[in-house]
Amino acid sequence: MRIGILGTGTLAAALGEGWTRAGHEVAVAGRSQVKAEKLAERLGHGVLAVTPRAAVVGRDAVLLAVSWDGVADMLELAGASDGVLAGTPLIDPTNAVAHGVGDLLTERGESMAMRIAGLAPGAHVVKAFHLFPAGLWTSPADEGGSRATVAMCGDDPAALGVVGELVRDVGGAPATLGTLDRVRQLEEVAGFVIGLAFAGFDPNSAIPRVSAAAQVSAAPRVS
Repeated sequence: MRIGILGTGTLAAALGEGWTRAGHEVAVAGRSQVKAEKLAERLGHGVLAVTPRAAVVGRDAVLLAVSWDGVADMLELAGASDGVLAGTPLIDPTNAVAHGVGDLLTERGESMAMRIAGLAPGAHVVKAFHLFPAGLWTSPADEGGSRATVAMCGDDPAALGVVGELVRDVGGAPATLGTLDRVRQLEEVAGFVIGLAFAGFDPNSAIPRVSAAAQVSAAPRVS
């Protein structure tokens, strides 16, 4: 696939590395052309440093790997309001949460994914990659080993399929939980995890370990 990455930080670098390793064509862009060029050089494998608009036009998928408060500026630089992302899977890994606390900073009932959909008319926004640290994606699980489950929400089945493939390419297991109407729940989970971690607790210890098979067997049966 031809993938565009908006952003030059740790997540952009980690997923860019994983996707180039999987054989995809990657182009990166940022507010700083110098940073984009440095990241492209670091990733190698023919990765190009381009303008934000060039990073989104004609791509099979675009990753919006910027901080939540930089989303509007980056999408404006990319020309999203002109409809250049229409029909394109747009991956949203942003977390609009208070640092060290985990409180969501979006308005009540609002989600970042829905805000992004409004800023990029026609784009097929998919929430994904917002829960795990970037370093996880540079060390995919060995064959047969455990894989990180990447919860996703999106309205377009084809876009969810594309993003699911990209999740598998970096060693994850995609799990679609619903449409964008449900995405705030995923963003609340991120705040929950961040809040526990900064309070000194292991978030894994706060989540029951229940297998999918156990859940199915315990479900009530209707005759």
